[in-house]
Amino acid sequence: MDIISRVKNILLTPKTEWQTIEAENAPHVKVFTSYVVPLALIPAIAAFIGWGLIGYNVLGVHVGSFSLGIRYAIQYYIMMLGGTYLTAFVINALAEGFGATKNLDKAFSLVAYAYTPMFIGGIFYLYWPLSWLAGLVGLYGLYLLYIGLQPMMKQPAEKTVTYFVVSLLVMFVVYFVLSLILGAILVGGAVARGML
Repeated sequence: MDIISRVKNILLTPKTEWQTIEAENAPHVKVFTSYVVPLALIPAIAAFIGWGLIGYNVLGVHVGSFSLGIRYAIQYYIMMLGGTYLTAFVINALAEGFGATKNLDKAFSLVAYAYTPMFIGGIFYLYWPLSWLAGLVGLYGLYLLYIGLQPMMKQPAEKTVTYFVVSLLVMFVVYFVLSLILGAILVGGAVARGML
């Protein structure tokens, strides 16, 4: 299946698409290289354009520079790639505790396809005053994760809510920690050196 059809199907008909994804048994490396890597470029490129080329004004002061755009692009790209893997590893590690089947390939597919709204919503980073819409669009990914848990991880239906809540907490912690670390390294260091 091509990437555009997969994006359309997971966003518009997720219940049937999860069944299709589950039957594919795709290795996580294939999903990573053919789906996550290209889609993670959307928020990265949008962040580069938004911070590096367009910027925005705060009380008449222009905020943005080429170097800041590059730093945010790198930060978002690493967050998307690393966050997908880290979240999948944790969801897979938690699987047996919720009566689910432990399978890294399935856990990775679950996370990668549930992140689709975050990848696509990253387009809003083009104009920073609208960047909050990226997070709003990304919330749909929580629904995708919820309905994908049972077909992908095969956990009992009565444990879906608990598994989802714990998985959700893991996703937030992963992104919060990655954001802090990468922000301190990439953006914070540039501010300290006066490069912005």
